[in-house]
Amino acid sequence: MTTAVTPNAAAHAGLAPLASRFVDTDNLPWEKTRFEGVESRTLLLDKASGNVTVLLRMAPGAKLPDHEHALIEQTYVLEGSLECREGRCGPGQFVWRPAGSRHEAWTPEGGLMLAMFQIPNRFFDADGGVTDMLGQDWQEAWGEAANVTQIPEKQAAAE
Repeated sequence: MTTAVTPNAAAHAGLAPLASRFVDTDNLPWEKTRFEGVESRTLLLDKASGNVTVLLRMAPGAKLPDHEHALIEQTYVLEGSLECREGRCGPGQFVWRPAGSRHEAWTPEGGLMLAMFQIPNRFFDADGGVTDMLGQDWQEAWGEAANVTQIPEKQAAAE
C-alpha cells in the first residue's frame, strides 16, 4: 500500500487505500521555500520512498543555489524558463538531471514548472550544512528514504 499523500488536499480524507487521488491544484496553497522568490505546491509526497512532485513557481531573477541531485530529478517547464550553466529549458521543454549532478539554476523572466524528484535535492549552505528546499536538515528529513532507495555510494559518502 502507498504511503504517498497530497498535503493540504482535504478531499482525500476518507478515500479507500487504492482510490485515485484527483488533485485540484488551484486550491492548494503556494508554500514558500527558503529561497527568495521560489514557491511550491506539493502534489505528491511520499516520505518513505522520497518521491516528491511539485508545481514550482519562481519569480523573475529567482535562483536555486548550489545543490546536488541525490537521485534523478525531472522538470517540465510550463511557463517562463529554467536555466543553468549547461543550458536553458523553456515552455513545453523538459530537462532531467542524473543522480549526483550538482549545479545552480535560475529564472531570468520567472517560471512555472512541474518538478518530480525521486528524492529531494541536497542544498549546500555556506556554514557546511546540507538541507532540502524547505531548510530542513537533509539527513534528518530524507535519510531514511535515502537508505530505502539506495542512493549510490558516491552521494551517500558525502553526507
